Amino acid sequence: MSDRLPSLILITGPSGAGRSTALNVLEDLGFECIDNMPISMIARLLSEPLDRPLALGVDVRNRDFTPEALRALLDTVTGRDDLSSMLMFLDARLAVLKRRFSETRRPHPLSGDGSVEAGLAREFELVAHARDRADLVIDTSDLSPHELRAKLTEWFADPKAARMALSLQSFSYKTGTPNGADLVFDCRFLSNPHWEPELRALDGRDAAVADFVARSKDFGTFFERLRSLLDHLLPAYRREGKAYLTIAFGCTGGQHRSVAVTEMLAKALANKGWQVSIEHRELGPRG
Repeated sequence: MSDRLPSLILITGPSGAGRSTALNVLEDLGFECIDNMPISMIARLLSEPLDRPLALGVDVRNRDFTPEALRALLDTVTGRDDLSSMLMFLDARLAVLKRRFSETRRPHPLSGDGSVEAGLAREFELVAHARDRADLVIDTSDLSPHELRAKLTEWFADPKAARMALSLQSFSYKTGTPNGADLVFDCRFLSNPHWEPELRALDGRDAAVADFVARSKDFGTFFERLRSLLDHLLPAYRREGKAYLTIAFGCTGGQHRSVAVTEMLAKALANKGWQVSIEHRELGPRG
């Protein structure tokens, strides 16, 4: 794949091969996605500059779809110097497509009163020329939706964007763990600044408290292994298409240890390019 992301992706192929999944993935990756737009309207859409990358699903369900119309569209977009375009063809074996239609109990758009197999045969004829012209052909016969998502994310995610927002939260176990937290870590094994008179009135955002927590006997090993774990997990979550991930840290009162760890980890993750927000549930905003 080229390092340059296309500004326009046309997606076609036989029904049931994964076009809807592909469009959903690309939408999550920042593309504007439109399915089944009449081909006659696409030229009008492309007459204006694109504000962001665009992905269009084009197949036999388009009301004005014909092989000739699709061929003319491809000739138009590939002939434009101001538009970096790609034709993606999603394919699958006939037996797999038949099974997918059987599992979903959906009629094929060209089957009419006939069989799914007859509809697919007709569809293969209509889109065959597009397969020959495709810049990228993906056979989804042996791919799960998750595996297709992973491939498309690898190829089309903007390398400059993390594409997953991280929410780091501190909390007190006295009031319970946060609703919706994906990962929860207990910080109560660390030395407690509460028992230091000069630190009790401060919180984990203060340098003195953070230094005290960082000097805890087990902090170094904990924080190093935590970062290593997240270095492995975060890209995996992102590949699976997760757009938001909440990581929560708790301690007894939610004032010192959990706050300090949240602040330190947020800084480390931000330095690696992740989009990070912070919430300290038991603390008010600082004036």
